[in-house]
Amino acid sequence: MKRIFILLLVITGLYIVFNFSFSFDGLAFNGNKEGSTSITNRTDKIQIEAAGVRADIIPEDRDDLTAVLTGKGNLKVEKQGNTIQVSLKKNWFDWFSSNKNENLKIYIPKDYSKSMHITLGSGRLNFSGESMQLEELTLTIGSGSANLGHLDVKTFNQNLSSGDVQIEQLTVEKGDFEVSSGNVNIKHYIGAIDADISSGDFKIQLDKLIDSLDIDLSSGDVVLDLPEDADFELEGKVSSGDISSDFPLTSKDTSGKNIYGKHGSGEHKIEISVSSGEVQIK
Repeated sequence: MKRIFILLLVITGLYIVFNFSFSFDGLAFNGNKEGSTSITNRTDKIQIEAAGVRADIIPEDRDDLTAVLTGKGNLKVEKQGNTIQVSLKKNWFDWFSSNKNENLKIYIPKDYSKSMHITLGSGRLNFSGESMQLEELTLTIGSGSANLGHLDVKTFNQNLSSGDVQIEQLTVEKGDFEVSSGNVNIKHYIGAIDADISSGDFKIQLDKLIDSLDIDLSSGDVVLDLPEDADFELEGKVSSGDISSDFPLTSKDTSGKNIYGKHGSGEHKIEISVSSGEVQIK
């Protein structure tokens, strides 16, 4: 009986603390929070970390980075050496009261051209970098969704653990894609591809084929949409699954489920390895 009484006291105390926390948090942490710092020609990297929020990255005609938070959490904008760090962290009780209206807006100079690293633990990211040209863009998503568009990047790195990525227009010199689980849909792509898909769907449409493509599929589906005038040499290896091509191939050779052939001049190498799954080239 005594143990039950003590347990009830503990539960009551936790209830009071929990509700007081929400009440206090509602007063202290709701509304807009803002942080800002200047960007100079010495700024080499912008690093953004957020979770549980809709994050919008907005390029503008400006010379500073300003972040504005509507909702709960601790927003920090700080400069460390040549790196600017934007981080949003939430208290444990914030997760229970999160709502769809929470928003983090990050305003950046549209002429910034160096490196950006974006880490999204969960939530949703929107970034239309129209007219921006970056040296490097790294996107890491633990869980959540991202919508990107109109980006011109020398090196693009994407690591998707789980979630959904939509890219409307992306031009790169080199694109690395690592997908543990989730869906990636890319339109109007130009550049090299090195993709490692453990599980999930990977769809990519190329406006031009100007470089080599290397795709390693463990499990899932890949759709590779190439322009009609693409010149490529295809080498596909299959353990379990299938590779199909809508393009007529010359010098065609099939051994089991493997496939080899050329289309046009065969200028660019396309290498595809399938452990289990399906790849469609159209």
